[in-house]
Amino acid sequence: MALYAGLMSGTSLDGVDVALVRFGGEDERPDEARLQGFRSYPYEPELRERLRRACEEAPASELCRVDFDLGRRFARALLRALEELGVAPEDLEAVGSAGQTVWHEPPAEGRPGSTLQLGEGAVIAEEAGVTVVEDFRVRDVAAGGHGAPISAYFDHLLLSTPALGRGILNLGGMGNLTALPARGSGEEPVAFDTGPGVVLLDAAASRLTGGELRFDGDGRMAAAGRALPDAVESWLEDPFFEEPPPRTTGRERFGPARLEAWLDARLERGEAPEDLMASLAEVTARAVAGAFARVPFRVEEVFLCGGGARNPELVRRVGRRLAPSTVRPLEALGWDGDAREAAAFALLARQHLLGHPAGAPWATGARAARILGKRVPA
Repeated sequence: MALYAGLMSGTSLDGVDVALVRFGGEDERPDEARLQGFRSYPYEPELRERLRRACEEAPASELCRVDFDLGRRFARALLRALEELGVAPEDLEAVGSAGQTVWHEPPAEGRPGSTLQLGEGAVIAEEAGVTVVEDFRVRDVAAGGHGAPISAYFDHLLLSTPALGRGILNLGGMGNLTALPARGSGEEPVAFDTGPGVVLLDAAASRLTGGELRFDGDGRMAAAGRALPDAVESWLEDPFFEEPPPRTTGRERFGPARLEAWLDARLERGEAPEDLMASLAEVTARAVAGAFARVPFRVEEVFLCGGGARNPELVRRVGRRLAPSTVRPLEALGWDGDAREAAAFALLARQHLLGHPAGAPWATGARAARILGKRVPA
């Protein structure tokens, strides 16, 4: 079985994930896929702040520096994970690097989309001595797609079943859903962004505690409050939630600037921080429920992953909205939920090297599946 690595840095800007995955065979759907190891390394506060600025306001000179510095940070994380897991760099067939999305504009109203990820693959290849496949999203966007949710392809190949319809719900910084019909049913999967996952919750927890918290641990703040209907609706009135799939979003729409204005207005009215956190948790849950309502087939079971899957209050609200579908962590399928997205990029690196088109037009809206990524030899 061939060994690949996947590197992932998400919209939460909290760190880099490294997944090592073994794949059997050379067909598009691997004969076997097994997670060999997973590590996650948090960013230093200074780098996290630089990434935040890169997403919001950095000049071209800083974007250039961050691109190379982040490539070095990815390489260090990869080498550390390999050492901890007892794997030599030369044992890898290739590394799939997601990069850090700093700007993303989906196609709209006849205008083509664009997307930008940082974390230079040539630097990773040079520093770690490995073959790197990077920049997976851009070919899909060039083909008229949204370039996301790109992990839907992984879900389709490795997590579908002939028995029943499944939903894979990622509650990362942004939320995204992959709805998988029973294999052989003749139905086509659907996948799209649901809206904010935990990005608003994390930023609000930091603001409302004066920086003491980076996120609402165990959902305690939200659990102590009550969702305010008008506060929830002020977010759900966004036209994004009425857009049909394919659709994607990011911090450029549901980000700190908009949240700050919302918090200022609400705090001026004397609303309790706990109620504001409960309201934001309800926004995510309602957005998820609205997304499932767009799925054209029955989904009997839902599996959660991403940081929000570790927030009991958010999980409770999501589960209530999705009943009677069962809601369980992705670990119930034998996959570490935290590792899923990094593992997806390991799969995309494999597909690139084997020449398999790896896009999911049913998810992204691209004209057709393409061979995704750019290869940088070791």
